Amino acid sequence: MATTSDIRNGLCIRYNHDIYKIIEFLHVKPGKGPAFVRTKLKSVTNGKVIDNTFSAGHKLEDVRVETHKFQFLYNDGEYYHFMNTEDYTQIQLTEAALDNPGLMKEGEVVTVLINAEDNMPLSVDLPASVILEVTHTEPGVKGNTATNATKPATVETGAEVNVPLFINEGDKIKVETAKGTYKERIKE
Repeated sequence: MATTSDIRNGLCIRYNHDIYKIIEFLHVKPGKGPAFVRTKLKSVTNGKVIDNTFSAGHKLEDVRVETHKFQFLYNDGEYYHFMNTEDYTQIQLTEAALDNPGLMKEGEVVTVLINAEDNMPLSVDLPASVILEVTHTEPGVKGNTATNATKPATVETGAEVNVPLFINEGDKIKVETAKGTYKERIKE
């Protein structure tokens, strides 16, 4: 059993007959009344995100999880296929179990959270940032860089990321996977 003081990002808990992963939390201590914790919970079975507030000291049933390194192999349209880097066993997951599947390229090594009780994969954690090549974007207009203006760009995985105007096709960019936002251009 865990309490609200144990809440952290990535913690998996059993709540409302389902397993949820905490993706965001905030401890609130109002001037009047008891403290509480605001959370954003993502269901690992269907991917639905809910907001919930726990009062301070509330008991939570945490789920014991193990982390394993898996390599992303391919997406067949319905399932995403992964291979364990230690014993080469393969698993397949639906898109709901993935946080930002559009930023995963084939061969990427990710961390998979597995329920220790029944060996079922719960969710996939991408690295903090990934380096992707821009495959399509409109050309930037010279002299149009005085503001923080952005334009949409399609990267090699098919995802769309807003990038600064100076980014061109063929450039490699670093993308923050948690929010799916542009971080920096990679010089080669």
